[in-house]
Amino acid sequence: MSDNLLSNINNPTDLRLLDEAQLPQVAQELRDFIIDIVAAKEGHLGASLGVIELTIALHYVFDTPNDLLIWDVGHQAYGHKILTGRRESFHTNRQLGGISGFPKRSESIHDAFGVGHSSTSISAALGMAIASNLKGDFNKQHIAVIGDASIASGMAFEGLNHAGVTDANLLVILNDNAIGIDPSVGALKQYLTAVKAGKNPRQNNMIKSLNFNYSGPIDGHDIFAVIKELKRLQKTKGPKFLHIITTKGKGLQQAEENQVKYHAPGKFDAATGEIHIKSEENLPPKYQDVFGLTVLDLAKKNEKIIGITPAMPSGSSLKFMMEAFPKRAFDVGIAEQHAVTLAAGMATQGMVVFCNIYSTFLQRGYDQVIHDVALQNLPVIFCLDRAGLVGEDGATHHGVFDLAYLRCIPNMIVYAPRNEIALQNILYTAQLGLDHPIAIRYPRGRGVIADWQTQHLGTYKKIEIGKSACIKEGSKVAVLSNGTIGNNVTLAIAKIKHPETIAHYDFPFVKPLDENALHTIFTEFATIITIEDGAVKGGFGSAILEFASKNNYTSKVTVLGIPDEFIEQGTVAELQQYCKIDVKSLEILFSSY
Repeated sequence: MSDNLLSNINNPTDLRLLDEAQLPQVAQELRDFIIDIVAAKEGHLGASLGVIELTIALHYVFDTPNDLLIWDVGHQAYGHKILTGRRESFHTNRQLGGISGFPKRSESIHDAFGVGHSSTSISAALGMAIASNLKGDFNKQHIAVIGDASIASGMAFEGLNHAGVTDANLLVILNDNAIGIDPSVGALKQYLTAVKAGKNPRQNNMIKSLNFNYSGPIDGHDIFAVIKELKRLQKTKGPKFLHIITTKGKGLQQAEENQVKYHAPGKFDAATGEIHIKSEENLPPKYQDVFGLTVLDLAKKNEKIIGITPAMPSGSSLKFMMEAFPKRAFDVGIAEQHAVTLAAGMATQGMVVFCNIYSTFLQRGYDQVIHDVALQNLPVIFCLDRAGLVGEDGATHHGVFDLAYLRCIPNMIVYAPRNEIALQNILYTAQLGLDHPIAIRYPRGRGVIADWQTQHLGTYKKIEIGKSACIKEGSKVAVLSNGTIGNNVTLAIAKIKHPETIAHYDFPFVKPLDENALHTIFTEFATIITIEDGAVKGGFGSAILEFASKNNYTSKVTVLGIPDEFIEQGTVAELQQYCKIDVKSLEILFSSY
């Protein structure tokens, strides 16, 4: 038998055969394994390193997968995946055709619930626990592991509120490390900090007041203490709550000291922890920085500008404004619904509100967009980062539905810039004052203009709402693109033998559409192609088809975009190729005309 214990663990049953005294060795081997793989393949590092002891203890004490274990968000589930039969395939994590970076029911019986967005675990586990009771199974355990940032979300409290009046066999484990992706914020974070310090600011424990059997806080890295407490709670009926204290990035010094950077550090040296620095010299800026730097520049000149983000100050680059104007820029925690309605409230008072939410996360605030913003026609400026295909985070994170779910809302303006200059100009235009709310969507990653910051930042031009532009004239086929995917069209046209046959139009406004231009295009061209980095059902192409039908045009319209399926993980280039919206696929298509 190998001296390496992890190599002999293919499922939790193998883990339970070990003596408890051997588990610290398993913890060290599991940490080393994750560090070695993520250093070379990239991924989410710090969160999984922080729950190694907890992960081992949960699978050691409970009869998983018969007992149901749910990881909130799932950033921290790498150890869980490795211990549940995916050690040999873990090197494919987040890659095309490989395993998902998040728990996924179709991937393993040990993944009791698919996750990717935060704060769903308590509700899901409670639903399972109530179902078990209805089936007469009162011994099955249902465990939800949730972080201190995720538990502050409204949905988590909705689950706690319901669970507290049931007899469900539910265990909620609070993994308290004071950080999500960025440091946790808010009054609840302050409360938990006081609890950890033994300075509970209230006589009543908040969780006990919700009828939970509360225990803790305990050291989440003391595997023996964790196992002892889990065994006690295993015999306790009803809703239970265990508060454990952990360190994100535990076991890798740099990850412990710089938890934001090592949440997902990219490639690094497994031995030293040093991140491999990629040269950013002469590279175009990230779209998030175009947003962040532009809003900061505009805020210096317009005192009414407010910035809001739900827990993504670094990822959205709102951090620039937060540092310069801390009283006018807000991280509201993982609370998209609150962020949207907070923005609406500010807008009623004449403030110019930039509400920056990742496209996939705005789905969580959809009712508020309709009911609190659009219905009242409040000019909130929604900035949707990570729109379109985002790459390795996969199906839970692709921002491909926004064009469809926003286009159907009355009063909403929907805009997608083709490049950095268009993005800065629409931000400038929006803060001048609009009659309606606007959603501005842009992708993850870099733009196309290397000298944007030095040559263009601060030089603004007002954009005419609803206007398209002819980028290139042509004789046979009109290609209508929306947003940055239009750059693929430009590159593809340049590669074909007869570029003169293809006309290219930039339609940044999905709503309102430039109908004057469309009448001209449908009159002149018998063949039209639309392309978008969004779902083909209900998106930009659908809007063009609706226009054609309404006006009885008979031109043939081909709609390119994200097909009617959930797109899994892979690089953006690989996924564009799968969706046939990459440069090569477009080149082949254009050459056929």
